[in-house]
Amino acid sequence: MRKALDIENLVKLYPNGTQALKGVSFSVEEGGFFALLGPNGAGKSTTIGIITTLIPKTSGKVLIYGKDIETNIDIVKSYIGVVPQEFNFNQFETVQNIVYAQAGYYGIARRQARNNVEKYLQQLGLWEKRKVSARSLSGGMKRRLMIARALVHEPKLLILDEPTAGVDIEIRRSMWDFLQELNKAGKTIILTTHYLEEAERLCRDIAIINKGEVIRHTSMRALLKESNIGTFIFDLENEIKVLPKIDGYLIRQLDPLTLEVISHNNNLTNLFAYFARHNIEIKSMYNQSNKLEELFVKLTKRDEA
Repeated sequence: MRKALDIENLVKLYPNGTQALKGVSFSVEEGGFFALLGPNGAGKSTTIGIITTLIPKTSGKVLIYGKDIETNIDIVKSYIGVVPQEFNFNQFETVQNIVYAQAGYYGIARRQARNNVEKYLQQLGLWEKRKVSARSLSGGMKRRLMIARALVHEPKLLILDEPTAGVDIEIRRSMWDFLQELNKAGKTIILTTHYLEEAERLCRDIAIINKGEVIRHTSMRALLKESNIGTFIFDLENEIKVLPKIDGYLIRQLDPLTLEVISHNNNLTNLFAYFARHNIEIKSMYNQSNKLEELFVKLTKRDEA
């Protein structure tokens, strides 16, 4: 499989002596959906800044589709679309003009630019807002506008830095659907996010960075297999006033009843038998997906120890 991004032994030392990156290495396959995760100050933003040529590296190698970012800077920039964390467009410009201006920056011909602008504004639900100023948009619409702007020159690699920060659940999920369709169509995507559910749902591969070093680089499936805890939440017909003691389960709270079970003992027979003996009726239950969060905390805490 061809590599969309290949980073080898990347180092960044700032003039004040701070070493933000200490030999970071990882790669992203073409067509991949990749999560770059880490706590605040871990080195994610510095890594993204170097990949996008905004921050000079101290040493190491960064290749975008086989092109070195230092010796092929113009072509590398054309390969990348970036959605930054902060809004960085002219709030007084119209929606369509913001996206048109980005197409012009990349030298896209007028007719093609017009087609691309309409295509992405339609897909992101912004076409009806194309003639209004960006400042009148909601936070979620502004996020989608930045995605449209990043895609207008049809980049091979899309980099998303906290793309759903501050948006409501409905908009977040619609953006997830759009990004998944984009990836299915062949777009390589790199995602940084503090919403670990987002990374778990969308991404197939992952690198976790902490204190300027990659502490885990693997597939999402392989990483999640390391979690041996399952969490179940129950909505009960009867009120429970005392934490029950059920063999094989750790009860976390009563309202709603939340319990954890070791995955190799992920058999609910004992639990349902307990409910039956105590005439406890279950209205509903679901398995809470929190594996990535548990692993992330465990790995970064271990790295700090």
